[in-house]
Amino acid sequence: MEESDTASAVDPIRELVSEIYRKDSRRIFATLVRLLRDFDLAEESMHDAFASAVEQWSRDGVPSNPRAWLVSAGRFKAIDTIRKRARFEAASQEVVRRMEVSAAFNASQREQEIEDDRLRLIFTCCHPAIAPEVQIALTLREVCGLTTDEIAAAFLIAPSTMAQRLVRGKAKIRDAGIPIELPSENDWPDRLDSVLSIIYLVFNEGYSASCGVSLTRDELSAEAIRLGRLLSELLPAPEVHGLLALMLLQESRRSARSTPAGDLILLEDQDRTRWNRTMIDEGLEFLRKATSAEQFGVYTVQAAMAAVHANAQHSTETDWTQLVGLYDLLASASPSPIVELNRAVAVAMKEGPESGLQIVDSILGRGELLDYHMAHAVRADFCLRLQRTNEAREAYLQALKLAKQEPERRFLAARLRSIEGD
Repeated sequence: MEESDTASAVDPIRELVSEIYRKDSRRIFATLVRLLRDFDLAEESMHDAFASAVEQWSRDGVPSNPRAWLVSAGRFKAIDTIRKRARFEAASQEVVRRMEVSAAFNASQREQEIEDDRLRLIFTCCHPAIAPEVQIALTLREVCGLTTDEIAAAFLIAPSTMAQRLVRGKAKIRDAGIPIELPSENDWPDRLDSVLSIIYLVFNEGYSASCGVSLTRDELSAEAIRLGRLLSELLPAPEVHGLLALMLLQESRRSARSTPAGDLILLEDQDRTRWNRTMIDEGLEFLRKATSAEQFGVYTVQAAMAAVHANAQHSTETDWTQLVGLYDLLASASPSPIVELNRAVAVAMKEGPESGLQIVDSILGRGELLDYHMAHAVRADFCLRLQRTNEAREAYLQALKLAKQEPERRFLAARLRSIEGD
C-alpha cells in the first residue's frame, strides 16, 4: 500500500478513535481505576490504549466491541508499566494477578462492568471521608474528564491549588483504602445524598457563578446535567429524577438570563419565548417520574417550583400561591435562611412587598445572611416598591459591597443610578 493509501486508511480510524474517546473515555477510565486502584496509572494506560487503537485498528480492523478492546489494551499497558517500574514487588504482583483474572470475563460481562464502574467512580469521588471541596474537584476531573486548569478557572483559584486538591483526594482514596465500589445497603441513603449534593453544587456554580466576569459557566452546568443523566440511567431513584428535572428546568432559561453584552435579566423580565422548550418538556417528564413515588425529597420540591415558572407563559401568570405552598414544604423538609429568603420573594409577590420585607428583616435581625449580597438586594427591592427610597439606597449599597460577580455588580450599580436619578 502506498503512503497516500495508508494515510487515507488511518484518517477514518483516527476520527473513529477520537469519537470513542469523546463519548466513552471516562467509562473506560472508571473501569481501569477499579482494576488498578491507581488514578494516575489508569489515566496513563487509557491514553496508551487509545494511541494503540489508531495503529492496530488501521492494520487489523475495528473490533466488534471497541470499549472492551480499549479496557483490555489499557489493562495490558498497565501490566507492562508495572513490570518496568516495580520489578514485580509483592503489591505489583497482586495488581497484575487481579487484572489477569479479570481478562476471563466474556464481552457481555465486561460491557456491564464498564457501565457499573462509572457509578462506582462517582460514589468513590464523593466518599464522606473526602473533604467536600475535594469531592467536587475529583468528580469534575475523574468522572467528567475536565482538566485541572479548566476546573481551577471555573472556581477562580490557581491551577497549582486545584492540583493539590486532586492529589490530596487521590491520596486519601489510596491511603485510607477507600474501596472503588457502590456503598452497602446501610450506607446507601447518606452516600446518595452526598452525590446529589455535589452534582447540584457543580450545577449551581455553572448556572450562577459565585464570582468573576461571567454570569454563568456553561461547561460546569453542562457537566452537572451530564452527571445527572448518567446517574438517572444507572440509578433511577425518584430523587435522582428530581435533581435532573430541577437542573433541566433551570438550565432551560439560560439564553434569556442575560443580554448579548452579558448583563443580568431578572426572571420577571425574561423573554420566555427564548426558553428552551425541549429542555422544559424533558424536565417536566423527569418531574413526573420523581413525583410518582410515595415520598420525594428537596430536589423534587425545587423542581416543582421551577415547573410553576416554566408553565407560566408570562410572569403575570405565575401561580405565587402554589409557590408559597411549595416553599413552606421545602422549609419544613430543609430549613435554612436561604430558603426563607426565597420564600420571602414569593410571599411578596403574593401578598405585597411589606409582607416580604418583614420576613427579610427578621432574617437579618437574627444576624443571618448579613454577608450575603442577595439578602440586601431583595430588601432593597422591597423598600423601593414601598417608596422607602433612602432604605433602598442603603441596601443596594450594601449588596454592591458584597457582590463578587460582575454582571450582578453592574445590575446593582444601575439600580443605584436609577434611584439617584429620581
